[in-house]
Amino acid sequence: MEKSSEKLIVDKKNLSFHPLEKLRWKDFEKLFGERGACGGCWCMAWRLKRSEFKVQSGEGNKRAMKKLVNANETIGILAYYNDEPIGWCAVAPREEYVRLESSKVLKRIDEKPVWSITCFFIDKKFRRQGISTELIKAAIIFCKSKGAKIIEAYPTVPYADNIPAAFAWTGIPSAFDKAGFVEVERRSRTRPMMRYFI
Repeated sequence: MEKSSEKLIVDKKNLSFHPLEKLRWKDFEKLFGERGACGGCWCMAWRLKRSEFKVQSGEGNKRAMKKLVNANETIGILAYYNDEPIGWCAVAPREEYVRLESSKVLKRIDEKPVWSITCFFIDKKFRRQGISTELIKAAIIFCKSKGAKIIEAYPTVPYADNIPAAFAWTGIPSAFDKAGFVEVERRSRTRPMMRYFI
């Protein structure tokens, strides 16, 4: 299917969700494209120290992500529409995210084990149609299957109705509200910490 900028209206019954595993690497690669989603990130921003992330931006991050996938690490969920990869949600145990663990604003609330939803990437043609909320719901089911009791998220409060996608990569609070998350902590005006209790 050729990429085009034309927006497609989603019939949600044609959506399906699958964890990123070795056999789905090509789908992940296709969704992220040559730029690795956003500026060569390949969804490694939270998994590395800032200095490491900058050094290996692009191909280095892609190789690092592929290595994690090949090692059967828990990475996240892919969304498909009519069998085409259209969306991504990163979710894993919080301790997998080095930058999250060192953040002052998003430091741990308590010592309870949590799984963290850290990132989204939605194909341009499918944005603003509730795909992120559907991905969150799929992530809840996935986390539940792994024995998680608490899922945590770190959305950004939008500063305008039409913020650029680059500023919404951690999700927005309303998407998490719709999936049943509640705000439990806020140390910054724009960065609530939200939780879903299983």
